[in-house]
Amino acid sequence: MKRIKALVVLLAALVLTSCFEDRDDNLVQSSSINDFVWKAMNLVYLYKSEIPNLADDRFGSNAEYSEYLNGFSSPEALFESLIYQRETVDRFSIIVDDYITLEQRLQGIFKTNGMEFALYAAPNSDTELVGVVRLVLNGSEADIKGVKRGNLFTQVDGTTITRTNAGSLLNQDVYTINLGTYNDKGTTETSDDSIEPNGTNIVLEKFQFTENPIHISETFQVGGENVGYVMYNGFTAGSENSLNNVFANFKSSNVQHLVLDLRYNPGGSVTTTTFLASMITGQFTGQVFEKLVYNENLQELNFDYLFTSNINGSAINSLNLSKIYVLTTDRSASASEGLINGLKPYIEVVQIGINTTGKTQASRVFYDSADFGRQGANPAHTYAIQPLIANGINKNLEAVPGTGLPPSIGFEYEERPLNLGVLGDENEPMLALALADIENSTTKRNIVKEQPQLITNKTMDSFDFLPFEKGGMIAD
Repeated sequence: MKRIKALVVLLAALVLTSCFEDRDDNLVQSSSINDFVWKAMNLVYLYKSEIPNLADDRFGSNAEYSEYLNGFSSPEALFESLIYQRETVDRFSIIVDDYITLEQRLQGIFKTNGMEFALYAAPNSDTELVGVVRLVLNGSEADIKGVKRGNLFTQVDGTTITRTNAGSLLNQDVYTINLGTYNDKGTTETSDDSIEPNGTNIVLEKFQFTENPIHISETFQVGGENVGYVMYNGFTAGSENSLNNVFANFKSSNVQHLVLDLRYNPGGSVTTTTFLASMITGQFTGQVFEKLVYNENLQELNFDYLFTSNINGSAINSLNLSKIYVLTTDRSASASEGLINGLKPYIEVVQIGINTTGKTQASRVFYDSADFGRQGANPAHTYAIQPLIANGINKNLEAVPGTGLPPSIGFEYEERPLNLGVLGDENEPMLALALADIENSTTKRNIVKEQPQLITNKTMDSFDFLPFEKGGMIAD
């Protein structure tokens, strides 16, 4: 909260002394939202220096500025014109016309049926797709209706899913998934493989849902030693107290190894990430975990997040580990990557899976108000922007590369749609790889990695059907 107040105070000061301090607030009534978008981006955007149209001296007069703003058909068009290398560098800044929904998403509240899936090319087809359920949120509609991880569906409402109709079929609030079964025709050849309807049809409806980011926590015994496992699906601000309770259980169980499952975690609060890092360790209190570095306007906000021993005065349950196993996929992003990157200078991090998303930057929501804060936001609209505003680096000044964090050598593993396993079960492939290494069993590791990959070429996933992303790395 102190960080937010500091940012608001600084922004208010900078806005009041900006090159537009003498401009009539009614000057650009026809494009007032565009005015907000440009001024906010001019002040806070991480890549401001790379965008000529964001230069402080870009406009010689109010009339020139007004003409510029009126040259865009929508706030979205202006915003996109100010993004630096959208395809490769800034893939993550967003503008929304409904900040209420955005705020809810950042709190882990969103409209969903609770089924998270990936769409792959169907066997032996250039146009048809198959949905593979990866995650079912606890207590959600999908959970209640009996949807399971690993379920396959090639049809929605009786219509075969294709590359062209997937959006219209899966964007509906209510739809029926028609489950199927993989048919290899009893041969080792894949050229005749198909997915056949099995007669099970499940109607799913989307509701407002508050996700518990702590999806699973378990304790295993491997080779006479205790192993803690937690699947954490979002660094949601406020979830740190529940996380601390999980780690209290790990401490009381004398956990000596930890497997942290971030495979579907898109990120969240940097503060919450720091708390989790402090629970994993405990021996580095007061040292730098992560640094946020802002643009040239906001250098006063550059900030070091330090390992800590308490959460608002309550003691953190730290495990004092010198090694951790982290499970990742290409959906592991932002704060998830920041946790790995921040821990690496201090302890051994064994990363199992595939490359993470590749997002080192932090963002924050800005509103159309005098200081770009939520209070006093223009009641005439609900536009807001969430641009990248800072680079996240570790104590060695290392950032997460744009290509993502690669898995540790020898621990490369991509989830097999036909062999996903049950999350939290010791035989689930990615968890099994970690447990096999703890047990020092090369044989078990090889058995897991030799499972065939019969469905490949993922095209999109359930996140592609949301209005905007949850997660990120939120500078709080």
